[in-house]
Amino acid sequence: MNYFANRLAHETDAADVAEALDTGAFTVIDSRSEQAYDDAHIPGAICLRRTALDDLPAGPLVVYCWGPGCNGAVKACARLYEHGRTDVKEMLGGFEYWVREGFAIEGEDAARHQPDLSGLVCSIS
Repeated sequence: MNYFANRLAHETDAADVAEALDTGAFTVIDSRSEQAYDDAHIPGAICLRRTALDDLPAGPLVVYCWGPGCNGAVKACARLYEHGRTDVKEMLGGFEYWVREGFAIEGEDAARHQPDLSGLVCSIS
């Protein structure tokens, strides 16, 4: 078994999600708290804490949490998989890297989140 191909079957990153977000190829799931979701989230993302698992749209799911220091997305992916949703991927880097890379966000406090200006990540802006 190719270890790396296996990882790609279960993981994606912010740049790949941003590139394919408008295609409708998957649904984005936010596994953070309701307050964090209300403050800012990826456009079109569904707050998992407000949605029954049976009410999630059919098709592939991409799940994110706060960032690399959080395993909330992994826990949510495991829960979804156990619920019969086998086409689930974790978005590496989570919301933190989505913001750092300069991708669009929405929410009540979205304006306070700024892209990384250090030059360590490629920003789209």
